Amino acid sequence: MNSKIKLGILGGGGDSLIGVLHRIASSMFDQFELVGGVFNPELKESISFAEEIGLPTNRIYEDLDSLIEKEKALPENERMQVISVLTPNFLHFPMAKQLLENNFHVICEKPLTTTYEEAKILEELRKKSRKVFAVTYTYTGYPMVRQMKEMIAAGEIGKVHKVDVQYYQGWINEIIHDKEKRSSVWRLDPEKAGLSSCIGDIGTHAFNMIEYLTNLEVREILADLNYLYQDNRMDIDGTILVRFSDYAKGVIRSSQIATGEENNLTVKIYGEKGGFKWEQENPNHLYLMKEGQPMEVLKPGHSYNSKISLNGTKLPPGHPEGIFDSMGNIYKGVARAVKKGNFWPGEFPDLREGIRGVNFIEKTVESHQNGNIWVKLNH
Repeated sequence: MNSKIKLGILGGGGDSLIGVLHRIASSMFDQFELVGGVFNPELKESISFAEEIGLPTNRIYEDLDSLIEKEKALPENERMQVISVLTPNFLHFPMAKQLLENNFHVICEKPLTTTYEEAKILEELRKKSRKVFAVTYTYTGYPMVRQMKEMIAAGEIGKVHKVDVQYYQGWINEIIHDKEKRSSVWRLDPEKAGLSSCIGDIGTHAFNMIEYLTNLEVREILADLNYLYQDNRMDIDGTILVRFSDYAKGVIRSSQIATGEENNLTVKIYGEKGGFKWEQENPNHLYLMKEGQPMEVLKPGHSYNSKISLNGTKLPPGHPEGIFDSMGNIYKGVARAVKKGNFWPGEFPDLREGIRGVNFIEKTVESHQNGNIWVKLNH
């Protein structure tokens, strides 16, 4: 009989997109049971939201302190095992720190923390606690992204020498051009979002994707950011040159003011023998390109795909799978790790990837502020 992992959630109440994404993803493979949490800063709102989604209210807590105290008082087989942190960025570190100190497994939204030093503290705590810690770089869960990773590792396109990743959105246009609005949104407030808006929110996805897919570490970056208005303290657009080595380089282009764009994450990776292209808005098609040959289109669910790709595919070929399925695959990997089962490397982004992401954000801002210079990332 399958014993479900008891899950708690911090944040994600109301009409939160990230909240519904995590709730559905956690239920997808029947590995988790959502039992409670702190959905909103106000207890009454949390209780009301729990009632709205049909969740018993006896384990809806006023704050994280209350959650930890009362959950730890329960018998071990009844208490929450995994807590998902879906709050604004500035709360990620104190909440994750407190959870690790009290022996909970953690699933945390990105960016992991608002500073690299905070991220390193979490690394030490995780080592001591030996708990599972996942950072939700959601797009790594797509079957064809995992297929691309496996094919690159197998040498299908040869040695990687060029990457080009674009992540364009246009949503902040409605806010950024109005002084009052841009002064009241948490993503444009350094006290709540950290050093960066655009790079911290979506640029970090692009960075994670190229390291995840190529299994290479970015060594140096050179960044040029755009703040658009003098009173706006947070970047909302940026172009970043990256170097893996002297002979493997690339570019990350990220924007929240790309007018008319929705969620256009596009990955292109070129090697000595071929190249791949994949688009998040058309995630079930992976394009393989080779000189003098017709372009191949690989799709999920077929026997030619790798085991990890097929394991993350629930439906027969031709049935679209999307963002909920991608996040569901990450939760599936976390469940295997929590239950000490076998799981593939790369089945869920771990704390190391979260730390790399925070370091990337800090170094991007440093490069820009120091006159668009090359800076080295930590290793």
